[in-house]
Amino acid sequence: MGSLSPAMTSNRLLLPSDRIPFRKRFPVVFKGNRCVSASASASADKNPMSAIDFSDPEWKTRYKQDFEKRFNIPHVTDFFPDAESYPSTFCLRMRTPVSEDFAQGYPSDEEWHGYINNDDRVLLKVIRFSSPRSAGAECIDPDCTWVEQWIHRAGPREKIFFKPEDVNAAIVTCGGLCPGLNDVIRQIVITLEIYGVKKIVGIPFGYRGFGKELAEITLTRKVVQNVHLSGGSLLGVSRGGPNVTEIVDSMQERGITMLFVLGGNGTHAGANAIHNECRKRGLKVAVVGVPKTIDNDILLMDKTFGFDTAVEEAQRAINSAYIEAHSAYRGVGVVKLMGRSSGFIAMQAALASGQIDICLIPEVPFELHGPHGVLKHLKYLLETKGSAVICVAEGAGQNFVEKTNAKDASGNVVYGDIGVHIQQEIKKYFKEIGDPADVKYIDPTYMIRACRANASDGILCTVLGQNAVHGAFGGYSGITVGICNTHYVYLPIPEVISYPRTVDPNSRMWHRCLTSTGQPDFI
Repeated sequence: MGSLSPAMTSNRLLLPSDRIPFRKRFPVVFKGNRCVSASASASADKNPMSAIDFSDPEWKTRYKQDFEKRFNIPHVTDFFPDAESYPSTFCLRMRTPVSEDFAQGYPSDEEWHGYINNDDRVLLKVIRFSSPRSAGAECIDPDCTWVEQWIHRAGPREKIFFKPEDVNAAIVTCGGLCPGLNDVIRQIVITLEIYGVKKIVGIPFGYRGFGKELAEITLTRKVVQNVHLSGGSLLGVSRGGPNVTEIVDSMQERGITMLFVLGGNGTHAGANAIHNECRKRGLKVAVVGVPKTIDNDILLMDKTFGFDTAVEEAQRAINSAYIEAHSAYRGVGVVKLMGRSSGFIAMQAALASGQIDICLIPEVPFELHGPHGVLKHLKYLLETKGSAVICVAEGAGQNFVEKTNAKDASGNVVYGDIGVHIQQEIKKYFKEIGDPADVKYIDPTYMIRACRANASDGILCTVLGQNAVHGAFGGYSGITVGICNTHYVYLPIPEVISYPRTVDPNSRMWHRCLTSTGQPDFI
């Protein structure tokens, strides 16, 4: 994805402060009834919501209008006002496949009430905080004024904007492996066929597959019927690839009218750039993303597929580390889990296992040495318990490891191995103080990534795949599908890729993790 980064940057939107927790938006200066961020003077012309005049009696109305504008999802009629709509071919009361026999139009059942109205909305936030000091509070103003924020509900529409027989759909999986990729691929293909689509292809090895050296893969229900029983990706994955212009050129040559993109923040930035390029060229193409990040670091969503499986599979590694540590004299188990900038897997795995004594995540700084350091607490644990287990996210404590300045094909900085560093520091520390410590280190990263999705993720993947197709046929493009407050929604891609979602150190979930581990602050 490195070659796509310029397009990503140019399409990145500046965000108002509504999505950033109140305590994270500081330093903030209050001037009378006006809340001004430290950088407001530099960015106010680009981002009018960076400074909100709370003395204005209409500020809530203006805030809502700005929110609705930003979360309005692009539709084909925005660019093609005369685009024709057709009765939906997706109706579960009418199971006859679409064919040329329907000369007078498409079969539909007007009595079926399974469609989503375009005006249906889902509430983005469901907790009404009374104070910015409440745990996990996300406030717009100092008084935590309640402002309803509504986003688009996902699902099949009664009118569609593509004729199924004219659709040439393509699916691409980018980035790294993640449990559930095959489940999503399978469900996209199945749902496309229910609509009546006959031409479905898979683009091999991520965006790289848009080059001429790799042949596309024909997909049918028969091809994908059992792919969800295996991990990995039927289509293969890779990072990087051609630039946006070359990708859209390839799409034009292939006649692709629907593109389903499975990937994380970088992949979605690429999908948004493809969407914009298609609009620029006047192409009637629906580009729909399905968020794939095992780290669960996509904004605004309850969770992303693969996360539940990762937490479940991490239990095996944690339990193994616990057994090794518990069975050894003064044993220490160290488990490194995924999480470059977000510690959700480490936090949830620690909560689920009940076997973790120390959980270290990127969002919470810590010291290894010193009177309040991790090693001092570890010494206390060995003296009182006889053993200990540490769980660390890969992005935690990067200030302790040597920086390589290297980047992968997606443009991500290659991190140093904090797990190995902690293992070595533990051995060194206890050797220096003359106390024994038997340290075992486990890194299950690639074992977890290659797993088949569990039942929870299987359901999530199925619904995400179905709703991706519903969104494309509904005429939406430049969107991604996700789950928000247990409901499935469509979101404009720029709103979910602006920055990674991270664990809030003041959230109830992190507090629960600390209660479970019993660890102190390591500062």
